[in-house]
Amino acid sequence: MSERLELLSSIAEITADYRKDDLPQPTAGHVDRWVNQFDAAVQVPILRETLHVLKQTYISRETVKSFFGGYVSHDKLTGGNPKDFWSKAHILDIQQNGQSQSHIRELLGEALDEQLNLKIDTCGGPGGSFIYVDDVIFSGSRFTTDMTAWVKNTAPKDSNVHALVMVTHQLGEWQSKKRIKASAAAEGKAVNLEIWAALRLENRVAYRNSSDVLWPAEVPDDPSVLAYVAQEERFPFQTRTAGASTSTVDIFSSDEGRQLLEREFLRAGVRIRGFSQNPSPIVRPLGFSSFGVGFGSTIVTYRNCPNNAPLALWWGDPNAQRNHPFSKWYPLLQRRTYE
Repeated sequence: MSERLELLSSIAEITADYRKDDLPQPTAGHVDRWVNQFDAAVQVPILRETLHVLKQTYISRETVKSFFGGYVSHDKLTGGNPKDFWSKAHILDIQQNGQSQSHIRELLGEALDEQLNLKIDTCGGPGGSFIYVDDVIFSGSRFTTDMTAWVKNTAPKDSNVHALVMVTHQLGEWQSKKRIKASAAAEGKAVNLEIWAALRLENRVAYRNSSDVLWPAEVPDDPSVLAYVAQEERFPFQTRTAGASTSTVDIFSSDEGRQLLEREFLRAGVRIRGFSQNPSPIVRPLGFSSFGVGFGSTIVTYRNCPNNAPLALWWGDPNAQRNHPFSKWYPLLQRRTYE
């Protein structure tokens, strides 16, 4: 088997349960069709680095169930008395967009039944904590929207809230906490909020040299990319320093491999933006964001690819009508939209 075919097959295998219920199972041919959109000379290197990254960042259904099942008997969370904690806990179902919370709540319910013989819909009692579950915090906007609405309309005067997620991005976590607490104060309520996560990824501009997202070390000498970067006046793009990372999270195989994805995904993302006549400013080459060249997240779950990931990974729909912007790029991880 050639290296290329082995890489194609391995990427398809890792993402085998991606949107399992509504998309065909990934194959080597599917991955090959995606990578063929890049220049021939970089296709195998892109496959190598993409495979390495997905091994670190793709979250399968089995992983999600195991992770949230672990919280059922978590000593620090439950104070050493899991049955008492969970029987009193109010497990929120308040997500306004998407279905990730409902799915995770279902998996957590299975774990509560299996481990403690508790039914999730009968949990909740006086003095119990409030539990918010989701897979990942990216920008934090969804978490903030859900929680501020809950604080305003439903929350008691005083509450302890535990947000259980698998991964957070540092800027989104910080902004969410700040906004939720401000919302509570405005309502005359006190919310003691603690966010629990197995992995915290750095993406704050002040710490870009130790960032754990795609954050280009240089702007490619490509006219369309240079023009795109030059148009940003409010938040001019600041490159990270190549090789300066102090991160302890081994998402990328090397700084060279990271720079390859940053460069090629940035070039592809600028090209993809060009498919739309008037793309929104928030639609940035490396993922939806309000600044820089994009969010740059590499986290993908079995349920969906976030719009905070590079456009080159998720943009497109093979069934889109001809001349629709989505018809002009074939996605590796076709994204399900809220609509």
